[in-house]
Amino acid sequence: MKKNALDFWVGLFVVLGFIAVLFLALKAGNMSSLSFQATYPVKLKFDNIGGLKARAPVKSAGVVVGRVASIGFDTNTYQALVTIDIDKQYPFPKDTSAKILTAGLLGEQYIGLDPGGDSEMLKSGDTISMTQSAIVLENVIGQFLYSKAADSGASKSPASSAPAAAPAPAPASGAGG
Repeated sequence: MKKNALDFWVGLFVVLGFIAVLFLALKAGNMSSLSFQATYPVKLKFDNIGGLKARAPVKSAGVVVGRVASIGFDTNTYQALVTIDIDKQYPFPKDTSAKILTAGLLGEQYIGLDPGGDSEMLKSGDTISMTQSAIVLENVIGQFLYSKAADSGASKSPASSAPAAAPAPAPASGAGG
């Protein structure tokens, strides 16, 4: 009898452990919110998507309103072509704009939608034309360092001509005293 009780508790512990590992795997894969709600696809074109990945959230006012369905490359315009699936319960105006944002300093990237004021709503297969690409941290740091180097280079040029002019009056004052 005691062996059966022990087997039951060990089995229960193993099943709970399996459920916990499955939950963590879905959370890590950004698939924990698998929803089977009706959606409509919308296309976006970006110059640079940074680290955006498929299944990344699409948010508006901080609320998840959809997911990134796929990411491709448009060989005609040489831009990233992102398809998002928006839940049908969230209609957006045709003049909605989209930008790629980062959650926190080094967090995951997501698409933020800013609704416009158009009375006509987006339909399945429409394209949002007003987009803002991701801010790539390496580019920002590179621009900052380049501007600092340019500033220090510019400040050395006038400084090197100023000491050359300063010694000229010094001998004149020394000769007078």
